[in-house]
Order: sequence, then C-alpha cells, then structure tokens
Amino acid sequence: MARTVRLRPWQKAALDLLDRRAGADFLAVATPGAGKTTFALTAVRRALADTPTRRVVVVVPTQHLKVQWASAAAAFDLHLQPEWSARDGRLPADVHGIVTTYQQVATSAGALNGLCRDAAVVFDEIHHAGEDKAWGDAVRQAFAPAAFRLALSGTPFRSDTSAIPFVTYVDGEATPDFEYGYGDALTDGGVVRPVYFPRLNGHMEWVASDGQIHSHRFDEALDPVKASQRLRTALSLDGDWLPTVLSRAHAQLESIRAVQPDAAGLVIASDQDHARGIADLLRRRIGADAVVATSDDPGSSARIAAFARSATPWLVAVRMVSEGVDIPRLRVGVFATTTTTELFFRQAVGRLVRWTAASPAQRAYLFIPDDARLRARAVAIAEQRRHSLRRRVAREAHHASAREPETGDDEQLSLFAAISAVPVGDVEQHEWLPDDGDTWGPADDAAGELTIELAPAPVLAGRRGAPFGLGSLAPVAGETLAERRRRLREANAGRVRDLVHRTGMSHAKVNAELNRMAGVARVTEATAEQLERRLRRADAWLLRL
Repeated sequence: MARTVRLRPWQKAALDLLDRRAGADFLAVATPGAGKTTFALTAVRRALADTPTRRVVVVVPTQHLKVQWASAAAAFDLHLQPEWSARDGRLPADVHGIVTTYQQVATSAGALNGLCRDAAVVFDEIHHAGEDKAWGDAVRQAFAPAAFRLALSGTPFRSDTSAIPFVTYVDGEATPDFEYGYGDALTDGGVVRPVYFPRLNGHMEWVASDGQIHSHRFDEALDPVKASQRLRTALSLDGDWLPTVLSRAHAQLESIRAVQPDAAGLVIASDQDHARGIADLLRRRIGADAVVATSDDPGSSARIAAFARSATPWLVAVRMVSEGVDIPRLRVGVFATTTTTELFFRQAVGRLVRWTAASPAQRAYLFIPDDARLRARAVAIAEQRRHSLRRRVAREAHHASAREPETGDDEQLSLFAAISAVPVGDVEQHEWLPDDGDTWGPADDAAGELTIELAPAPVLAGRRGAPFGLGSLAPVAGETLAERRRRLREANAGRVRDLVHRTGMSHAKVNAELNRMAGVARVTEATAEQLERRLRRADAWLLRL
C-alpha cells in the first residue's frame, strides 16, 4: 500500500530541488534537529519507486548510528542491514540494503563497489569523508557506480586538506545544493530549541612543559599554547572551577526537571579518565546519577540507547554524541573538553537543540568556560538566535498588519601540571539572554507540515515468514527485520552448539548439514524466513537424537 509522510516546509523544498538535480549528487546542509533523516529516507523511497530493484546504502560516522538509521528506515518500510560485513557475500533477499560506516568503507571499498551499481546512497555527515585521505579515496572508489548520491551534513564545512568526493567546491568552499540553518529553523518555530551559553570566569595556575609557572584568568589575552594550557587547567578534576560549573549546571537542570521530569544533562569530557572523574564528581559532590559513554567502550552505544529512554539526569561522554545521536530530552550541557574547533563546538550545541512536543518553553543551556575561542563560537550562534527572533517578530507584525586546526595541544603533556583552578565571579549570560520570552513554538504560517504520498516500498523476496511452532521465534513488538534476523542467527548458533555436543560432529559439518536442509548457501545470505526454516530443521534433528 502507498503511505504518506508529513514533511516540514524545508524538507519539501529540498525534495523539490533534489528532483530537479542535473546529476547523481546532491548535498543538503541542515541544522541538527531539523529532520535530515526523514528527508533522506523520503528521498530514498522516491528513488526506489522509480527503480524498485535498487539497493540502498547508508554511510554513517559511528557504529551507534548504524542501528539508529536501520530503525528509522524500518518506519519507512525500508529494511537495512546494520551488521553487514564484506565477508558476508550476497545480501539476503529480504533486505533493501545496508548501513555501514566510513571506517568500514575504507577497508571494504571493492566489495561496496560491486554492491553499489545503480544504488541509492546516503552519506550521513559527509564531512567525515575528508578527515583522512584514505577515507575519501575509498568513498570515491566504493560509490562511483551509484545512480543516486545524497550527502547530508549538520554543520557547514570548508575544504580540508583532502577534498570530499561527490561535493562541489567553489573557491575552496564546499557548496551545498540546499542549506537550512539554525536561524532559519528558529524562525520557522517548532523545529529547534533556542540555546543559551552561561559562562564562568576563573583564575588558573599551572606548570607548563618548560617548567615555568603561569597564573592567568580567562579574561586575559594569551597566545594559543598558553590559552590551551589555561583551559586544560580549568577542566582539571582537582580544581574548584569544574565542580562549581557542574553544580550550577545541575541546579539549572533541576529547575527544568521540575517542569519536564525526564530532562537530562550532557557533559562532554576530554578523555575516558576525565569522563569517569566527572561522573564521580557528579555523584559524590552533587548527588546526581551519571552514565559514562566513551568511544573505546563497545558497550557505550547500548548505554546511550538506554539513557535516551530513561530518566537518569546526566550523561558524561567522550566523542560519542558528537553527531546524529538522538536524545531529545537533553536540555543542559557542560562543555568540558579541550577540543575547541568550530565544527566540534557546533556538534556539541546540536545535541541540545532537538525540539519536542512536550512544552512550548524549551530553552537549552550549554555551560562553557569563558575562553575567548569558545565565547566567539557562542556569540556567533547566539547572534543567529537573536536575528531569527527579529525576523520572526517582523514577519508576525507583517501578517497582523570546518574545520579548523586545533592549536596549543602539542606540548609535552607529561611535563604539564595543573596547580589550581578557582572560579571567579558569577555565571555570565546576560548578553545572550535578550527579553525574547519562550515563544519559540511553531509560527502560524510555518507550523503547517506538508503531507506527501509515497509509492509503495519495493516488495522483497522471502518475507512470508514461517508458521510458529517448533523452531520458531515469535516476533517481538516493535522489532525491526534486522533485529529479528539477529535473534534468529543467535538461536541458530545455539542449536549448532547443542548439535555439536550431542553428535560429536564438527561445527563446520553441522552448519553445512543445516544449510543443506534449509536450502541456504550461507547463513549471512539467508532471509529471515530461511533462518526460521533452518531453526526448525535443527530442532527436528535434536528431537531425533
């Protein structure tokens, strides 16, 4: 059956431009929280309506986002395999395509090249393809045969040392085919939250790598190296500056939770030891529970997913929530990392902006050190907020009538030592708190979402399913096809272990026999229906023993 999808005006405008594109490529830059995933999946459904046999490939920055994209695609009747590997052979007949990462592309470009002939490809946060020349080269090799390449980014980006494949550059600048900024989204209303930037001064003392002792406040001008040393000192777990900021951020969160009980805060830490220390400060000195998620911990994705569904007040993360991770209940942030690039700062802000229908009053707050670099980044975003308010008031009156290189982090860290970090004065935020109220909900002429009809999703083979009984696993409510296949594969692996134990045969022989019985060439190529059949054959075999 055909289905409809509700689109925001910017999504419909972008789709109209996409339909008129001259070649295979289209770059859409839209502010975090605006709905890039919905836009992209709608575009993919339309691309498959024209050519139902097309495969779909989505490329994302992190492992966590593979599952998130597969789940979002399932809501569009698109079944994507997030556990794909180049060793798996052909795709199962009951999936439309895969979700992979840029890192996987770098090691599997040849296999993807064969899979992507005439395919529809989505690059999520395409600027990651420019982080490493090898990644960019692999992206170009893997996806050159694709018929449709849609690149997405939540942050405007400039040219890096390696130009990003399939992106148009003008005078060294990446040029989007469609752009929808934070100010545009605020003006429309009901799309993103207004973010405010409380900041705290401090007096820091430290021993530099050359053995000299330095003592400076944030409001003193320093060269880039000393400025980075001062920031690292402020963020030290042993000083008073960081615990003070955490305490004030928690007080802000508590005031929000009085209205929105599940509201949450995010601390962006420098490294895993720093993250664990911050979580300890939150528990020991403030009495607040905190979940820690670091990029080097394989269990972090599951913890983030559980945190998103819980009411736990704080998440402390290291490079785990920079892009795409959807936790709408985040309302307060603490920027406690020494990474100060514009791209990273905007990604941090992006974690707090996602609008929800919970309340028309949805201010978000990112507490930052009063470092000149961070202050400048905050001012740029705040100016968009103020400008969007002026535009909106004027419109309502009318109706009534990149990347930058990191600096200062190359000193000999083993010789650096923080001595003290003491907060100075109160939190400063007046210059980012104009009397704009909390009227950031949908404006009368922008609230109307547009509804378009999608052609039916391509029907795939092997989707009938087996009757429940011996060897069957009953579906779980809300389970995607990828999740069901994972459960079936795990159940099949368990039966193989039982048969090996009971028969004395090798794993290879048991697997080969079950594949023969079920008509499966390889388990990785099997549809869910074939995995069900294989499970039934295994149970019947066990009953005979």
